[in-house]
Amino acid sequence: MQATLEVCRELNNAALQERREAWSSHRKGIDYVEQAKQLPDIKAVREDVGAVHSQVLQDALRRIDKTFRAFFLRCQRGQVPGFPRFRSESRYDSFTYPQAGFKLSGRLSLSKIGDIKIKLHRAIQGQIKTLSLKRENGMWYACFSCMVEPEPLPANDRAVGLDVGLLSFVTWSDGQRMGNPRLFQKAQKRHRRAQRRVARREKFSKRWKKAVRLVAKIHRKVFNQRNDFQHQLSRKIVNNYGIIFVEDLNVKGLSRGRLAKSVQDAGWAAFFQKLSYKAESAGRRFASVDPRGTSQRCPCGEANPKRLSDREHVYLDCGLVTTRDHASAMEVLRLGLSLQPLTRGAVMLRLD
Repeated sequence: MQATLEVCRELNNAALQERREAWSSHRKGIDYVEQAKQLPDIKAVREDVGAVHSQVLQDALRRIDKTFRAFFLRCQRGQVPGFPRFRSESRYDSFTYPQAGFKLSGRLSLSKIGDIKIKLHRAIQGQIKTLSLKRENGMWYACFSCMVEPEPLPANDRAVGLDVGLLSFVTWSDGQRMGNPRLFQKAQKRHRRAQRRVARREKFSKRWKKAVRLVAKIHRKVFNQRNDFQHQLSRKIVNNYGIIFVEDLNVKGLSRGRLAKSVQDAGWAAFFQKLSYKAESAGRRFASVDPRGTSQRCPCGEANPKRLSDREHVYLDCGLVTTRDHASAMEVLRLGLSLQPLTRGAVMLRLD
């Protein structure tokens, strides 16, 4: 697998170099088809290239073609284009069998590579379409892309508004709350020690690379823990409620402020994404509401200004006394229900 990965990386860089030279010397663009036609001639003179499955080589060329298409699209939109770059050994970590060349039966059989022992964490569902082999921090992962049918849950008319925060990760409009696990904060002590070890060692030496892998391992563990927490929580919400409302937060903007580290540790955007696709698969209705003023109004609709340090919601006119987060979740639910004519018959509204 390592040899296959190296051949694909070399092919990627060669394809990039050919495109650059063709444009600089002849002002001519080269597409995927022209480069793919050269593969048989290359395999005839290079044994290492001939030892790689043909569709894996073709996918490496498709990848560079997609990179250029994305570059030109960014140019058209007036964005910062970012010209495609050559890939070093540490920046090219996967290859793909797009249609054939693999078989899963107890072991994973790969064409031109052989049989590999695999830890299958759960049964494969649906029809396998593609297989990507990914190297990450010294470990290899097999990523199967499958075609599956939606699994709608029984009809449920219960509606809920969700308010995400830093003290409580999420608060339900019916009063439930889930604490913020603060996973990166808990791992920060080990992370600081690992980073100091990297700083003390000579850059690009063997001991430096070993220390870098340790830092990456800590980040990977935190990512896995956060992913597991959010998957379980989003599944619980989708199973229990038929209509789900959240705030349409600008998480990217919030992650640049004073609380950037805490916002990134919470991972609200990833949580909303999991809620969105689980709700769509289960046939639930999912919508986002305007977040402006949700914490500055009472759920009865009247204004109730609060400072950030005020954690209690007290509104004497309607007699509601509760926590700030619970009141915000109730306001999210009220705003969401006012959108019901727009959401009826639709699975999802806009969610950035």
